[in-house]
Amino acid sequence: MSFTGLAIALLAACSADAPAAPPAQLAINPAQINLDHSADRQRIVIVLTSPDGQTRDVTAAAQLGFAADGIAGVENGALAPIADGETLLTASAEGQAAQARVIVRHMEKRRPVSFRNDVLPVLMKAGCNAGSCHGSAQGKNGFRLSLFGFEPDKDYVSLTRDVWSRRVDLADPHRSLMLSKPAGEVAHEGGRRLERGTPMYDLLAEWIAARTPDDPPDLPVLTGIECLPAEAVMRGAGQTQQLVVRATYSDGTDRDVTSLAVFDPTDALTAAVDANGQVTSGLPGEAFVMARFGTFALVTQVIVRAAETSFAWNDEPAANLIDEAIHAKLRKLQILPSDVADDATFLRRIYLDVLGVLPTREEIEAFLADAAADKRARLIDALLNRPEFPELWAMKWAELLRIESASQRISFKAMYRYNQWLRESILANKPLNAMVRELLTSEGGNFSTPAVNFYLVETDPTLIAENVAQVFAGIRIQCAQCHNHPFERWTQDDYYAFAAFFPQIGKKQAEDPRETVVFNSGAGDVRHLRDGRVMAPRVLGGAASSVPAGVDRRVALADWLTAPDNPWFAACFVDRVWAHFMGRGLVEPPDDVRVSNPPSHPELRRELARLFVESNYDLRALVRLICNSRAYQRSSRPNAVNARDVRNFSRAAIRRLSAEVLLDAVCRVTGVPEKYSGLPLGARAVQIADARSGSYFLDVFGRPPRLSACTCERSNEPTLSQALHLINGQTLTAKIASDAGRLAKQLAAGTTPEAIIEDLYLTALTRKPTAAEMAHLVAALSAADNPRQGLEDVYWAVLNSKEFVFNH
Repeated sequence: MSFTGLAIALLAACSADAPAAPPAQLAINPAQINLDHSADRQRIVIVLTSPDGQTRDVTAAAQLGFAADGIAGVENGALAPIADGETLLTASAEGQAAQARVIVRHMEKRRPVSFRNDVLPVLMKAGCNAGSCHGSAQGKNGFRLSLFGFEPDKDYVSLTRDVWSRRVDLADPHRSLMLSKPAGEVAHEGGRRLERGTPMYDLLAEWIAARTPDDPPDLPVLTGIECLPAEAVMRGAGQTQQLVVRATYSDGTDRDVTSLAVFDPTDALTAAVDANGQVTSGLPGEAFVMARFGTFALVTQVIVRAAETSFAWNDEPAANLIDEAIHAKLRKLQILPSDVADDATFLRRIYLDVLGVLPTREEIEAFLADAAADKRARLIDALLNRPEFPELWAMKWAELLRIESASQRISFKAMYRYNQWLRESILANKPLNAMVRELLTSEGGNFSTPAVNFYLVETDPTLIAENVAQVFAGIRIQCAQCHNHPFERWTQDDYYAFAAFFPQIGKKQAEDPRETVVFNSGAGDVRHLRDGRVMAPRVLGGAASSVPAGVDRRVALADWLTAPDNPWFAACFVDRVWAHFMGRGLVEPPDDVRVSNPPSHPELRRELARLFVESNYDLRALVRLICNSRAYQRSSRPNAVNARDVRNFSRAAIRRLSAEVLLDAVCRVTGVPEKYSGLPLGARAVQIADARSGSYFLDVFGRPPRLSACTCERSNEPTLSQALHLINGQTLTAKIASDAGRLAKQLAAGTTPEAIIEDLYLTALTRKPTAAEMAHLVAALSAADNPRQGLEDVYWAVLNSKEFVFNH
């Protein structure tokens, strides 16, 4: 056989053995179509997904067929019923096929127009009951509706019965102000919101013509919505993807509400959406489109890839499940991650993140000299067993629990005992669920049982409920105190029912008049703000809680909150820990979990929460998993394709050191400790129990006052005041020039300038100066009139550098 023939044969053999590329997949959305009465219609969207994950809306080009004739048909782009029965819908496009089940029933029924299920959604779609229009607290031009239709009984009266604001004309429906104003036929400050002859206009006209009937008591209630497809991956600008929104009701029926849903994009430059739910791609990136209907909201993820790309994944290895999830999304986004950081960068980062301190010179040199492949994993294990780790997390917990004495909610002694209990709990690696249960169910004196201070820091039942929801579940329910949350599922009923767990907390004076005893009084209720009714305790998202008489309601709450299947508890703390190490949470901010703020990696978040529960809520195990990932250990230097990515962890985030960690770092580098009230000389700022210690440096650099449970209280953003304080403030100036400091001692020992500079770089930056840096600094020192002043200037320059002030 010739060489050419042999080559051809080998190529053929290789081709035969190579696995075939997976075919594209076609899907019909929704996968099952239910048509429940003669006027029911269901729009469908047919999506073709290529092997690389890219999706295309091929609805217009698809061929449709039914397995059985005479049951359903296609009418104006939607499925319509013909007769009761069941059949299969088959769609084919580009050589692929998909099927969906079609069920038709109750063709004899004619569904009447419902005020709550039809009229109010039209008003919401038209914007009539928005906060900027008649839904505002004062209404507009003498006419007021409830915000987004959250009080339908009042809206019905306002529209049909109120003598001053009635908006219907039963004798001539089309002359009703409810129609003529939004149609622009009568002067309307809000402009034209409806068009004659459109389905929304006709629906309102039909309801008025039927003499504006109110709904019967057994009206099916909206129970949820789904938005399909749940994900779209589009290439290039100008591509379109239609969304379909389907509502479900308490009687088991569903309904296509796409035309009545309200759509909002998180980033219109990446994914714009029109009023009918059609998404148009724009700039490359990721965005979410939120669909709202009634009291429910959902989001669809939209990823837009560059139109022209020669993307090839670099086969980045995965250290654990974190990397697998991060890499999967980066491949979908066609973003290459940055390389792993060098040993010196990793060492500085891990010490600051795990312990809140800089490594010593001896620790630096030992780590850099270690050639073992597992040295990073061994270092992580060693750091997790050091006492600085629980001290750092005790400080973070103290912020969440608002441990401070300046507001005089609790005494200094109580504050100190509360903080000590917290530190001891974390030092003992007490499981998080046990610690939270101890807080929520605590009884006794606030000196002898420090956990009860949780109920003395805040005493109002509604504010306690807000803190519990935000701290332990990451949910902000504050909006629902006055009205149903406009973009989330939480209603006023949810708010006051959750607050009903806390009105029976009793307080009395102990034998020591300075001490307060907290106990379950067994009496007390919370009343609804709107109608004054007594609220039964109910957990968020659940049914009414049956708490037996005499049983502490807080115990029932703790049982629910710390249960392994609670959807928020473990995930909330995964977000908080992730944000500490990665610069932002999987939900950002970690204490603002809502539909309109979706997680960047929902599957990873669920898996980490599951593992956290399986580990018995072991904080160290979670930290170990995160820190051993390549995602954590990556360089902060961007590559050619990930410079704009701030959400998907393709590179390490550059973070300014927190106030306490930065001050401790300054003290270590200069060798001059701070003296804090109530602590010995040399104690670290991280160990301060009280939020007010009289440190100007800590206040300027964003230490939180601990007056609220919100993570937003702490600011790690650089400011002009911070820059000015570093440049000419007393903290750096006095410590650098101190005769008791590191520099003075080195000069007294006769250390050479080169050795002093090297030691400074290692201590502050965890690296030696480059040859160019050393040559430049030595030359500058040689020209200085005062060598000590010159070295002080070097110290000042290093401590003012971004490389020192930021964790990178």
